[in-house]
Amino acid sequence: MIDTKKIFDFDLALLDDEIKTIAGIDEVGRGPLAGPVVTACVVMNYDEMIDGVFDSKKISKKSRERLYDEIFKHSQSISIAIRDNKIIDEINILNATKEAMKECYQNALIKPDILLIDAVNLNIAERERAIIKGDSTSYAIACASIVAKVYRDRIMADYARVYDKYDFENNVGYGTKKHIEALKTFGSCPIHRKSFLKGILADESANLWEVK
Repeated sequence: MIDTKKIFDFDLALLDDEIKTIAGIDEVGRGPLAGPVVTACVVMNYDEMIDGVFDSKKISKKSRERLYDEIFKHSQSISIAIRDNKIIDEINILNATKEAMKECYQNALIKPDILLIDAVNLNIAERERAIIKGDSTSYAIACASIVAKVYRDRIMADYARVYDKYDFENNVGYGTKKHIEALKTFGSCPIHRKSFLKGILADESANLWEVK
């Protein structure tokens, strides 16, 4: 159930004489077989609630696109950071996610009085809380979730036009049946996470797209 008021009120309850600004950080793309992990740090205004904001996984693509624009209109600061598949393979997905989260916080135009993060401890702010299921608990984290999701989906739509065998326009890199069948038929492409393909490809070095 989408309850924007509940998560908006969660953030409002944090505001007091010492806490006047809240940032939310979330990631999208830890699980896919291909593409980057994308993180967003969002500092929202709380003078008006954007109805419909919630965990990006639980709202429609059409709603996310609308809310993405509304979030940019009502935010004080939005920063985005990305770690691509090569970095993910090199340092693992958790470390890549943490790196990107730290970068988007460091690049925020406003340093908040409190930082709320979806499920990850970063230890980079004086006041910081990691919240399990933060994107369905905190308004700021939910806004970050939507921003990261839309931004990443657009990246994957662009990749779909270049690497057109894998149905990226629909699966955005996740391991759907059609995606896995394409991997077994054509091998991997340059945006696949080789460390995620164990057990899927007999030869993980197989790459139809490599320039000879």
